[in-house]
Amino acid sequence: MSVFHWVKVRMFCYATEDEDRLHDLMLRITGADEIDAEISDGHHGNDMIIFSVSLGKDRECGELFKRLGTDVVNEILDKLGDRIDDDCTFYLRLDKQAAVLERYEIAHHGDVLSITCKIVSHPARKEIAEKNMRTFLGSLL
Repeated sequence: MSVFHWVKVRMFCYATEDEDRLHDLMLRITGADEIDAEISDGHHGNDMIIFSVSLGKDRECGELFKRLGTDVVNEILDKLGDRIDDDCTFYLRLDKQAAVLERYEIAHHGDVLSITCKIVSHPARKEIAEKNMRTFLGSLL
């Protein structure tokens, strides 16, 4: 059974940040071959790049969560219900600066790498999505 309809990973690269370093971070954490990069106007008129990757295969998604490590997976499991909305979408924000240093930590601020997942749930109900996600994450430990 599939766990995800899709997984999207997204990160902003501001003018003051090292574009190559953040591009490499996206490759490393997602395992993707290619990263989409869109240039946009930043808050202060500077260009910024929005890096994004969409994953569709459960294997790719599983590898993404395995890369986060058991500490992060356990922290997600502790408050899983708070990370899933009524539309069966899961949200996670990782500290971008720590991730550049290959440390994955859940963030509670704005400078993040965001992971958004649409969880398979039949019927589409939060409690079913939470159960499916809990089973998936538990299988990674």
